[in-house]
Amino acid sequence: MTIGKARTSSSLKGITLKNRLVGMTASALLLLAGLVGAASAEQGIDRTSLPIQEPERPTFTELDVRNAKAPQRFEVKAPTDAPNIVIVLIDDVGFGATSTFGGPIQTPTLDRLAAAGLRYNNFHTTALCSPTRNALKTGRNHHTTNTGSIMETATAFPGNTGQIPNSVAPLAEMLRLNGYSTGAFGKWHETAAWETSVSGPFDRWPTHQGFDKFYGFIGGETDQWYPLVYDGVTRVSPPKMENYHFTTDMTNQAIGWVKAQQSMTPDKPFFMYYATGAVHAPHHVPKAWADKYKGQFDKGWDEVRKETTERQKEMGTIPAGTELAEKPEDIVDWDGLPADERRLFARQAEVFAGFMEQTDHAVGRLVEALESIDEMDNTLFIYIAGDNGTSAEGGFVGMYNEMTYFNQVTEKVEDLIPLIDEWGGPETFPHMAAGWAVAFDAPFSWTKQVASDFGGTRNGMVIHWPDHIKKGGGLRSQFGHVIDIAPTILEAAHLPEPKSVNGTPQTPIEGVSLLDTFNDANAAERHTTQYFEMFGNRAIYHEGWLARTLHRAPWQTSKQAPLESDVWDLYNVREDFSLVNNLAGEKPEKLAALQALFMKEAEKYHVLPIDDRTVERVNPAIAGRPDLLGGRTSLTLYDGMNGMLENTFINVKNQSSTITAEVEIPKGGANGVILAQGGRFGGWSLYMKDGKPAYTYNFLGLERYTLAAKSAVPAGPATIILDFAYDGGGLGKGGKATLKVDGKTVAEGRIDRTQPLIFSADETADVGLDNQTPVAEGIGIGRDETRFTGKIEKVVVEVSGTE
Repeated sequence: MTIGKARTSSSLKGITLKNRLVGMTASALLLLAGLVGAASAEQGIDRTSLPIQEPERPTFTELDVRNAKAPQRFEVKAPTDAPNIVIVLIDDVGFGATSTFGGPIQTPTLDRLAAAGLRYNNFHTTALCSPTRNALKTGRNHHTTNTGSIMETATAFPGNTGQIPNSVAPLAEMLRLNGYSTGAFGKWHETAAWETSVSGPFDRWPTHQGFDKFYGFIGGETDQWYPLVYDGVTRVSPPKMENYHFTTDMTNQAIGWVKAQQSMTPDKPFFMYYATGAVHAPHHVPKAWADKYKGQFDKGWDEVRKETTERQKEMGTIPAGTELAEKPEDIVDWDGLPADERRLFARQAEVFAGFMEQTDHAVGRLVEALESIDEMDNTLFIYIAGDNGTSAEGGFVGMYNEMTYFNQVTEKVEDLIPLIDEWGGPETFPHMAAGWAVAFDAPFSWTKQVASDFGGTRNGMVIHWPDHIKKGGGLRSQFGHVIDIAPTILEAAHLPEPKSVNGTPQTPIEGVSLLDTFNDANAAERHTTQYFEMFGNRAIYHEGWLARTLHRAPWQTSKQAPLESDVWDLYNVREDFSLVNNLAGEKPEKLAALQALFMKEAEKYHVLPIDDRTVERVNPAIAGRPDLLGGRTSLTLYDGMNGMLENTFINVKNQSSTITAEVEIPKGGANGVILAQGGRFGGWSLYMKDGKPAYTYNFLGLERYTLAAKSAVPAGPATIILDFAYDGGGLGKGGKATLKVDGKTVAEGRIDRTQPLIFSADETADVGLDNQTPVAEGIGIGRDETRFTGKIEKVVVEVSGTE
C-alpha cells in the first residue's frame, strides 16, 4: 500500500479491490480494509511517529501464486501538493551588504527573487556559524542542539558538547521519512570535531542526518581553489576543470542532482540545502569578479555605512527615521588612514564584494536550472543572506592568511601592501579589515560573534514561492529567527511535527511557523521571546524590547572582565531599529525584568554556565571535550592514510616530536611526500626531492624553514627520522630540527617559530602525498604531483607529551 499520495494521481488508481482480495485470509482482509481507508484519506495517516509504521504482512491460503493477487506495495509518499524546498544559506554576510537590502554589493538573483517574493527585515540568526546551521535545520535553539559555539570549541557542558542529540531530529530526516528526496551541497560544519575520522561514528555526518546526497566540505571553511571535498562520507578529488572554484563545483553538483532526481521521480518532491562556503574567509574569487568593484570602495567604510543606511531608508528596507548606529571605538576613521592603507583596505572590500556577487550568480544558475525543468513555481525557495553578521575576524588591517587570527599572530600592514594584486587568488588565504565588516552590517554597530547586537544577528531573508505567495515584492517586519524555518517548511508541506523519530522521543520544536506572513503583511507576531548568547555576548528579545550586554569584541581573544560585571542596555526595538537609544537609565524595572527573563530562558535551554573563552577552547584538553587520540604520545601510520583532519591527528604542537619513516627507495631514487600536515598557509612536511630527504616547517605561510640532505638515499630499505627538540617555555616557541638517514645525521637547523594552536581548518595530514596545497615549495601541487614514488612501510609519530 501507499502512505500518502503522489503529486499527480492516487496510488490506488487502476487496481480493483476484488482482484486484490483473492486468496487472502479473513484477518488479512480486515487489515487491508483498514489500510485502504487510511491510504484514501491522508488525515488517517500517523506521521507523528517516524518512520511511518509498515503494515503487518498478510498471509495467504492459496497454494498456487497464479490464483492469488499480490497486495499493493507499501510506500511512503509526501502529502498531496507538498512543495519542493530549497534553502540557500550564504556564509558571513551581514544585513547591509546586498543590494536587495540596500547594500553596495550587487545581488541580482536575490533582487529578482525578492521582486516576486518577500523580503524579511527582522529575521535573526545566532551570530555564529555552526549554531545557526543546527538551529536552522532542526527548529530548536542552538544550545538545545548542543551547539553553543562552533564544533571546534565544544566543551563538556550540556548545550555546548558539539553532539546533536538523537532527540533533536533534523528537518531533512523528517522530510526524508515523509517521502522527500534530500540533498545537501556545500558547507556542513555540524559534525563533532572528534567524529571526522575514518573511524566515525558517522551519525552526525550529512548522510546520517537526513540527506540522501551530500557533496561539500565537512568543516568550517575551505580553500575555494583547492578544497577538501566529500561525497557522502568519502573524500574525493574535485573535478579537473578550467578556472576551478568550489562554488562553481558545488553548484554543478546541486544542479545535476536535482535534474536527475526530477527526471527519475517527477512526482517526488525534493529538499535541497545549498550552503556556500562563500563569503566566509578565505575570500577567494576570480580576479574579474573583484575588478567589477574597482574604485567603488575608495570612499572608505565610513562613507559606505552612511550611503547604505540612506539607501536602506529610501528603499523602505528600514524605517525612515532610523539612525546610523555608532561604529565601535576600535574602528578608526577612514579619513585618518595613510594612502597605502586605504588602497589595501579598498582592495580587500573589492574582493569581498566580487566574492558575494559571484556567489549570488551561482545561486542564479540554480534558479535557472529549476526553471528549465518547470519546478520553480512549486518550490518554496528560502534565500538567507548570512548565517550571522559580516565577519570582523580579519582584525584591524585584514589578513593575508586567516590562520594568523586563530594562532593569535597579528599581521602588519607593511607586509600586506605588496600582496594587493594577489589578494583573493590562490597564493592568499585572506580576510578583510574589521572596518568593512561594520560597514556591511549597517545600520548596526557590531558584527559576527556579537549575539547582543543586530549587526551580529540580523540577516536579510527572501522567500519566493509563486504557487502560494499571492503578491510579490512585499516586506515583512515580524520578528523571526532561524528556528522558525523548520516549522514553516513543515506547515507548507502539510506535515505535523513528529513526536518520535527513529525510536527516540523528540524535544519539541522551539520555533514558530512564518507561513501566515506569506499573504498577510500585518499578521500577528508569533515569535515573541528569544534569547541570544555567544562567547559571553548575550541578550533577550521580548515583545518588542531588547535587553543586552556587550561582553567582548570579535577581535578580543584574551581574557575578558568577569561576566558579573557586564553592563546591560535596554532598547524599544519597535521604535529604535538600529539600537541607538539606550533606555536602561529611564526604565530600570523593565531592564531588571528582562534580565531575569534571560536567566530563566538560559537555564531552560542549557545556555548556563556561560563560557566566554574563545581561542583557548580550540585545545580539547582545555575545553574538556573528547580528543580522538586522547593522551596518546605515538601514532603509527601506513601508506594510504590521508585526509586526516587536524582534530583527528596526533598533536605535535608546543612539544618535542620525532617522525620515523620506514621506506623502500626504488632504483634511481625517490621523490614526493612521506608525511605532511597542513598546506601552503601553515604546516610541516617530510619529503624527498631529487632523491634527497628534506623537511620543511611552514610558519603560517609567512616563513619557511627547510633542512635537506646533500646526498641522495641509495636504493633499498631506509629509515628516515626527523627529530624536533622543542625549546619549551610556552606556546609557539622554536626548536632544533635534525634529519637522519639510517641513524646518521644528514641535516640540522633551527626553526625559530612554530604555530601554537592550529595549522589549518581544512588542510589535512597525509601519508605518501600532500592533499590540496603543498606545505613545501617546489614539489608540485595536489595528490598526483606530490605522491611518493617509493614504498612506505610505516611512519611513526611520537611526541614528548609535555611542553
